[in-house]
Amino acid sequence: MAGPRAKRINIPLRRVALICSAMLFALLANVTYLQAFEAYSLNADPRNQRTIIARFDHARGDISTYDGSVIAYSERADGGPYLYRRVYPEGELYAPATGYLSLYRETGVEHAEDGVLSGSDAKVKVRALVKDGSAAGADVRLTIVDRVQRAAYDALKATGRPGAAVAINPVTGAILAMASYPSYDPNAFAGFDAGELAEADRRLRADPGRPLLNRALGQNYPPGSTFKVVTAAAALASGAYTPSSQVDAPLQLQLPGTTTSLGNFGGTSCGDGHPPLGYAFQVSCNTAFANIGLDLGSDTLREVAQAFGFDTDELTVPLPVAESGYPKGMDQAQTALSAIGQYEDRATPLMIAMMSAAVANRGTLMRPYLVEEARLPDGSVINRAWPTEYRTTMPETVAADLTAMMVSVTQPGGTGAAAAIPGVAVAAKTGTAEHVRGAAAHAVITAFAPADAPEVAVGVVVENGGSGGETAAPIAQAVLRSALP
Repeated sequence: MAGPRAKRINIPLRRVALICSAMLFALLANVTYLQAFEAYSLNADPRNQRTIIARFDHARGDISTYDGSVIAYSERADGGPYLYRRVYPEGELYAPATGYLSLYRETGVEHAEDGVLSGSDAKVKVRALVKDGSAAGADVRLTIVDRVQRAAYDALKATGRPGAAVAINPVTGAILAMASYPSYDPNAFAGFDAGELAEADRRLRADPGRPLLNRALGQNYPPGSTFKVVTAAAALASGAYTPSSQVDAPLQLQLPGTTTSLGNFGGTSCGDGHPPLGYAFQVSCNTAFANIGLDLGSDTLREVAQAFGFDTDELTVPLPVAESGYPKGMDQAQTALSAIGQYEDRATPLMIAMMSAAVANRGTLMRPYLVEEARLPDGSVINRAWPTEYRTTMPETVAADLTAMMVSVTQPGGTGAAAAIPGVAVAAKTGTAEHVRGAAAHAVITAFAPADAPEVAVGVVVENGGSGGETAAPIAQAVLRSALP
């Protein structure tokens, strides 16, 4: 039995033991919490060098075009803690699609398909380990066709103005080209010097041409008269109009409730003031389509616009796509302007291509997509795209009438004659989209070919390019030519 002195000594020891036990319990609880609940955020923290080093300790999967050109791959780095670096052999040409992988972030397909490319995706990891015991990333093959992409980028660059061009296979929805100008060299972000990365980012963000912006998907514009495809579809589907129906097309149309008059482009007349709808479409009469908009009303126009994909922010390809919008709460004057693609109408170049794709595919709009498939290094397919319907935009009979009207646009006398291809029936609609008072209009066109068996639909925007028939139409022609056999 312990004496009084021993008892006095044991009391502090017990207290110390209890304190140590409590501290050990708190430590174990904290470790458990960190491992169970905070591991993801700690791994994702950009200050975590171990995670960054691990990201570059193995080769990432390649990104290639549909026809096999490798546009992003990994190579051995020159010393340091990082074993591999990313290389983009085509630089500016494919930057809007590939994006880049840097020490601190990834963009474009590098981001959208990161799990597949890095090998961290569960499906890729399991299949790779079962096959050969490694956890290599899968290769990603895009839908882009190299010659079509080059034609689009070169034609945009030749204008010297910012803009974008998108080409789609209307039957499948596959994106054949996605060009944005000006662009940037993603290799500027592939190094490991933090100072150089920061300087490259600062320089590109300060560039007034906004080269980091993927204008094809991430910027919307007033569609101008290309929106007359939607208005014409609404008119024909209403049953009140046919291509031969006479429409009111005065030289000047006073907008209801205002003292403002709307005229046609260049102040020209539209036939005798009562032309057939088909002729008004061919020469792009503003007053005719403004009157049609007033007749149909904003609710009808909005319903058809939404059938084409306006007013939705859920579209990804898998890159995110900016919303194309049709305005709400309009008065009659605003409705008249919206019917000709002005007021607050907005569309991405992708949407402008989708308008033609819907007509080309007999009224059925396919969901656009950019990634064709993902394959492991041994050739086994992990993921593969399947064409899916996105919207039903109009009846087949309306699409057939609208196709004929669009073909007339590229024939002599039409506003899109510069998009014509000898021996091929090209369907189109041009636009000259006003956006800022005193600034040159954006040049816009939507087109597809061949009209009788469509293989490609195109949307082009050239910022401050003026007339769509003069500036955008030759670009569309170049892209259509490159996509056809």
